Amino acid sequence: MAAYTTIDDSEAFFQCVLWTGDGNDDRNITLPGETDMQPDIVWVKGRQADHSHRFFDAARGATKYLNTATNGTEGTGADTVQAFQSDGFQVGTDGSHNTNTDTYIAWCWKAGGSGSSNTEGSINTTKTSANTTSGVSINTFDGTGANATIGHGIGIKPTVLLCKNMASGSDNWNWNNFSFAALGNTGRIYFNESDGNSAAAAAWNSTAPTSTLVSLGSNGENNGTTMVLYAFAPVQGFSKFGSYLGNSNSDGAFVHTGFSPSLVIVKCTSNASTDWLMVDNKRSRARSSAYNNFMLRANTTAVEENGTVGCDFLSNGFKWRDSENSANVSGRTYSFMAFAYSPFCNSNGVPNNGVASTGGRG
Repeated sequence: MAAYTTIDDSEAFFQCVLWTGDGNDDRNITLPGETDMQPDIVWVKGRQADHSHRFFDAARGATKYLNTATNGTEGTGADTVQAFQSDGFQVGTDGSHNTNTDTYIAWCWKAGGSGSSNTEGSINTTKTSANTTSGVSINTFDGTGANATIGHGIGIKPTVLLCKNMASGSDNWNWNNFSFAALGNTGRIYFNESDGNSAAAAAWNSTAPTSTLVSLGSNGENNGTTMVLYAFAPVQGFSKFGSYLGNSNSDGAFVHTGFSPSLVIVKCTSNASTDWLMVDNKRSRARSSAYNNFMLRANTTAVEENGTVGCDFLSNGFKWRDSENSANVSGRTYSFMAFAYSPFCNSNGVPNNGVASTGGRG
């Protein structure tokens, strides 16, 4: 019988953190979990103001960011995320990170540190930072514009890829969930747009990732000049990537993950004009300890929405509580990414259910 999970302590590999800005330089943001974690990916968003989504990682180095809500080039800001620390990160005075009295959230992953070159593919990566336990890697490389492969370093087959040409202000973020048959090996959805699936054989060279390699086609959005590629492999009890069918019901759709989620990201793949919704266990209202209706949208810089969408985080999955266009319309197909707060059972089969808002494990 397979183990319930390979990761008993999800906080060693993923955590969410909230803070209120104070406008001071060299502000240390400590992660709230019981386990210390030095993050390698830090995704920051201001909740109250129309701030950018800022995506930082250890492979590219602190102060360098990409914005998931635009197709813009990589930016550098000395007062943004200034350092990755042993249990959090440091921010400066930049308004998208530390305006006095504004509120912020960051979603943080462990992905193997600053990394080194990977020579497994036909293109060497300039940096591959991979965590084989949590199934997350960061890969930077110089594309060729011709069909190629690069090594991702995870050691198991990733099913979600997110790629950006950092030097181009016209190339979109390309995303695909290879576990979802409707997307297949040619699927791509723009992370910075509200469009549905836009198949392109030249994106992934019509080839699914393997346990060692990611295939790239000739499309400049995936294989242009200066590239970054984030790879995510499903790990039982910690992460799950899949799809579900909406039902416009206040008692569903329910999505089984095998863990109590910490973060869920959802995108409708069958219809355009639907945003990338983000819910997490640090922003929930009083209806219950698990009900999340404070929404952010990864493809816009809009402020946090309070009361527009309801989602229950349960001990073994999540359930939508209304018919929001971007999450649960009847007959529409949605793809999701989910990361754990606590596995349903630990590796010994002992129930380890989490209180999925801001409390501790039960």
